[in-house]
Amino acid sequence: MVETAPSTQLVRRVNASAMLKAMRGAGIVTGTDLMAATGLSRATVISICDELVRLGWLQELENQRGAGDYVKGRPARRFMFDDRAASVLGIDIGANKVTAIVADMVGTALSQVTLPFRAYIVPAAERADALDRIAAEALEQAGISADSVLAVSVGVAAPVSRDGEVLTAQEFWRSFDVRRTVSERHGWHVLLENDANLATLAERWQGTARGVDNLVVMLAGDRLGSGVLESGRLLHGQLGGFGELGYLDNVSGVGDTRGIAHYAAQWGQEALAAHPRSRLHKLCGGVPSALTAEMVFAAAADGDKPAKEVLERLAHRMARVIGSLSTLVNPELVVLAGAVAESARALIPAINKELPDFTHTPPRLETSSLGDGIVSIGAVRHALDYVEENALDVYPASLPTHSDAS
Repeated sequence: MVETAPSTQLVRRVNASAMLKAMRGAGIVTGTDLMAATGLSRATVISICDELVRLGWLQELENQRGAGDYVKGRPARRFMFDDRAASVLGIDIGANKVTAIVADMVGTALSQVTLPFRAYIVPAAERADALDRIAAEALEQAGISADSVLAVSVGVAAPVSRDGEVLTAQEFWRSFDVRRTVSERHGWHVLLENDANLATLAERWQGTARGVDNLVVMLAGDRLGSGVLESGRLLHGQLGGFGELGYLDNVSGVGDTRGIAHYAAQWGQEALAAHPRSRLHKLCGGVPSALTAEMVFAAAADGDKPAKEVLERLAHRMARVIGSLSTLVNPELVVLAGAVAESARALIPAINKELPDFTHTPPRLETSSLGDGIVSIGAVRHALDYVEENALDVYPASLPTHSDAS
């Protein structure tokens, strides 16, 4: 009997979350619609709808006769999720820039801002000020007040525990507690997550992996990092290190966790030194240090032999990376993501050809279409998930603008 009240409240929160998920983006729905979508009883559906209306999540529309939904002979009660009731903020903190997206309650981006961010150079206070400027600009562009933000999710390039703690000894994270800094300055509820994990949430939500439950998304730019979904669950491991790829240091033919962009540029510069008359020379203006990964991919697309040989090396290395990870995780799909994704599509045929040499369970390969904003998109999804799961405790009616109106 002691556990009855907490258990009842927990069930009610779970039911409310299921209701919001069913209503988000669905337009106008009736009690019967929600019963069919959630499997809940009529009494539970109507009770939770009444509470969500009171809290400001739902709007109840005027009665419409003829549907016979609530009581026979009476018009159905109709509800609509208020997608502008509040907002969330998704932030990706990279080594050189920060991207912030403000989104409404159905995940529609209202603004996106990217600004330079010298993460490892300036003091922690200046980094915090830079985050403030980015958040303020994103909110201003979206026409949203800071008071409307119900949750903020921040992606970082480090292992993060289930409790949102960064698990690394790097001086950068010891001196810069992102979650506490942003929360104390704005009063927002701040979540922290690994960047590759957020990229995985984004890909399954809006990318090529929609509906895929066994998935690996690999950020493959300057470094390699992966997020893993198994049976639809994002895996963290004991300390948040699931999907970390440090073991690649010991994989023959791989040797470290540097990514496609890094080796495309490095090996491209080596190819340029050996073949000074190649297409690479023209693209970089004769300055080897100016050669970028994009230039190497462009030269290969133009038929330049040295550049094509670089891509062959990249494909061979990535086949070993994906093969080793697939042997461990056995995903249905691996998605190459991040700023390098568009170029990496050229590698897929060669990787597919070699994969069976490195794993007995080769996955399907795709590249992401979400661009280098993928982590901030995933951060939006992460923040929305938090709000949905806590809809009875974190709600728009608690904000000053809503309270004043009531």
